[in-house]
Amino acid sequence: MAEETQTPAPEAPPAVSPIKTELDKIRAGVAGAVLEVEEQPSRGMFWIAVRPQSIQAVARLLRDDPALDYKMLTDVTCVDRPETERRFNVTYNFYSLSRNRRLFLRVRAAEGEPVPTVSGLFASANWAEREVYDLFGVVFDGHPDLRRIELPDDWEGHPLRKDYPIVGRRPVILYNNVKEIL
Repeated sequence: MAEETQTPAPEAPPAVSPIKTELDKIRAGVAGAVLEVEEQPSRGMFWIAVRPQSIQAVARLLRDDPALDYKMLTDVTCVDRPETERRFNVTYNFYSLSRNRRLFLRVRAAEGEPVPTVSGLFASANWAEREVYDLFGVVFDGHPDLRRIELPDDWEGHPLRKDYPIVGRRPVILYNNVKEIL
């Protein structure tokens, strides 16, 4: 019986971050836009923090570059972190149908600092940006119709801010009866 020799298995190439294509394209297409990258590869999630003034250029690149093909903006959300200088984390959730990939862009904005709108690039941003404005008070510069979308026009404040008072007097209409909330 002939002795079998085993050839060593070829070494696997080093793991390439699934977000490498996006990062390389953004860095090459919009110089200085990327501030930081947060990855959770085990969950397949990545957040790219970009400068507020770069959000439109980066969103256009994601949409128009055939290698990226992020044609869908599924949501715009916000998180309030009042303990930081730039308290608002506005997060854009992009999706590429052809690549079955999701990408999150994050813009950090300070109190009173406007964020450029992407509603001219993605129609779905119109109402999502209005919701963030209504509930957090983040102003989207250049938005065609930035007004409250969920709360009455005369509502004072933005209820999803962490410094919004939990207790206060405000009439609430329940089945055509008015009750005072203490």
